[in-house]
Amino acid sequence: MAMAEQRNDKPGRPAAAPRERTGWLSRIAPGVRNAFSKRETPENLWVKCPDTGEMIYRPDLEAALWVTPSGHHMRIGAQARLRYTFDDGKFERIASPAVADDPLKFPDIKPYPERLKAARKASGEQDALAVAYGHIMGQPAVVAVQDFAFMGGSLSMAVGEAFITAAKEAVKREVPFVIFTASGGARMQEGTLSLMQLARTTLAVNEVKAAGLPYVVVLTDPTTGGVMASYAMLGDVHLAEPNALIGFAGRRVIEQTIRETLPPGFQRAEFQVERGMVDRVVNRAELRAVLSSILKTLMMGRNRLSAA
Repeated sequence: MAMAEQRNDKPGRPAAAPRERTGWLSRIAPGVRNAFSKRETPENLWVKCPDTGEMIYRPDLEAALWVTPSGHHMRIGAQARLRYTFDDGKFERIASPAVADDPLKFPDIKPYPERLKAARKASGEQDALAVAYGHIMGQPAVVAVQDFAFMGGSLSMAVGEAFITAAKEAVKREVPFVIFTASGGARMQEGTLSLMQLARTTLAVNEVKAAGLPYVVVLTDPTTGGVMASYAMLGDVHLAEPNALIGFAGRRVIEQTIRETLPPGFQRAEFQVERGMVDRVVNRAELRAVLSSILKTLMMGRNRLSAA
């Protein structure tokens, strides 16, 4: 290094300029390097399978309705669920009444309004339940979708109002009411006001049934807590996605309470089918066809009476 410095410092010889390192492709075809540097690769182009750890190309996963090659049904948002459910992905969104964001002024490490704001920005939804009207293989229906990504799909006043709105809309249009459930239970930031929604949504379900309309529940992963104790278990038919967690209290809580080890697969969809809590486990790719068949069958008698 010292010798090189002496040579460069000799009179009449300018210091050598540092050479820019370029790849062989850039030297062969000038401008190629710049072309590639401008291209940006999305950070989420590959998605990891929760079961196998396999990296899956995102477009392939989207084409498979977010079901991995191993058969794992990944959680999806309300917008995607509505798009997958309705014919040609077309539907009419049904707005829900506005409610107070923080009725109890709940004290927390992070203010409740800020949590709501973050969840709304991330999901694009106002709360954990989205409602829409459309057709499922020709059968008109009102569909509500609970999004677990929105504060764990927790049951809030806004969710209760959205559910009641969906039920009333189904009665008004004289069509079936379908709900995709996904929740960790009641929203603690709303306390008793959240628990009141258990009774209010139950009354709304009764109105749908009193009108002679089908109420079908599709249980997705996870459906637990207060939602499980109310409208998630009041359907005329209960379907579930493969391996969905379905239950009231968590496995660890139950084991600590009864002081016994629970069997493998406890509270999973397949386990619940064997015990009669769920009618059928349906793969996501088959859900539209199964729902359409069930709804058309349940509406058959009503349609005959209307025609008469």
